[in-house]
This record gives sequence, C-alpha cells and structure tokens, in this order.
Amino acid sequence: MGLSLQKGQSLSLTKQNGESLTRVRMGLGWDSAAPAKRGLFGGKKTTEVDLDASAILFDANKQALDTVFFNQLSSKDGSVRHAGDNLTGAGDGDDEVISVDLSAISPAITHIVFVITSYTQQTFDLVANAFCRVVDDSVAGRPEVAQYKLTESGRHTAMVMAKLSRVNGIWNFQAIGTPANGKTAVDLFGAAAAAL
Repeated sequence: MGLSLQKGQSLSLTKQNGESLTRVRMGLGWDSAAPAKRGLFGGKKTTEVDLDASAILFDANKQALDTVFFNQLSSKDGSVRHAGDNLTGAGDGDDEVISVDLSAISPAITHIVFVITSYTQQTFDLVANAFCRVVDDSVAGRPEVAQYKLTESGRHTAMVMAKLSRVNGIWNFQAIGTPANGKTAVDLFGAAAAAL
C-alpha cells in the first residue's frame, strides 16, 4: 500500500534510487452513500452514482491545452489515456482509470489536473468512499505509490481531486480535494486552473 496523503500534501514521483517514474495510472473510485431502498419483492436496491473521471492538461500559463474524458479517451499526443466510462461506481477498487506515460507528455504540458464530475448532476452528498490513487505502471506488480481519500461531501456536482505537476523535469503528485460544479471536464477548466 502506498503513502496515504491528506488534502494539500504532495509527493515527488521518483523511485528510491532517484529515478523518475515513467508510467503511472490514476485510479479513481467511489461508492453510493444513499441508503438501499427496499424493492417490490423485499430485495434491496442501492442508488447508482454515475461520476466521470477526467484529466485536463495545462501549460505553464494555466491554459487548458487538452482534455481526456469519456468522449475523448486519449490526449492528442497519446500520453494520457482513459480506460472508459463506468456508469455506476459498482464493485471494489478503481471505478475509472486514467493512464499517463510521463515520458511521452508534450513538453508544452506542465500540469495534469484530475477531476470528477456528475453528468447527471447527482451531488457529492450521495457519494461515499471517494478516492484517487497513483500506481506505478512501469514495474511488475504495479505497486500503489500514493492514495488520497476524499473526506468532504456536499451539494456540489464535481470535485478537483488531484494534479500532476512537472517542476524542473520531475513530476509531483498533489492531493487537492476542492469542491466545484459542472457536468463535464470542460465546465471545470476554471476550477482546475485555480488549483495550479
């Protein structure tokens, strides 16, 4: 298990031997916080929560240059890839995954901000156990590097979860956890830029 980060904490994406990580996977997950309702025949049905994970790629001037989300599964340079949309958040582990080849990112990109939005406008008071985690995809076993568990809920429909930033050629991960509102990643350009 990786390092557990609190809101605002950051971590350099370097190995113990000083080498930089080359490929990481950002896993995002959540559960429904709504109580299960009794069905017609006595069974229980949980409320499904459909959240969408996205990555917004920024330059050093805080200008959004590219977006990876459910309708565009790969960045223009192919370095950031979305594994596909999970419509319910059901199951254990990562609900949506965004893979990043740090060695292939365009030199123009200095920040990648990871956001979660509710296209159906469900609010985060219906969400429980939301988290994001960084996994080292460049080695066998794919060990978890860090995890950030979201502790806030509320009437917002989106969240700026975390970011990767390149400083002097080294990528750093930072837990953000800032509430926002929006249906898609495009609606969060301003909130994501404010987190840089």
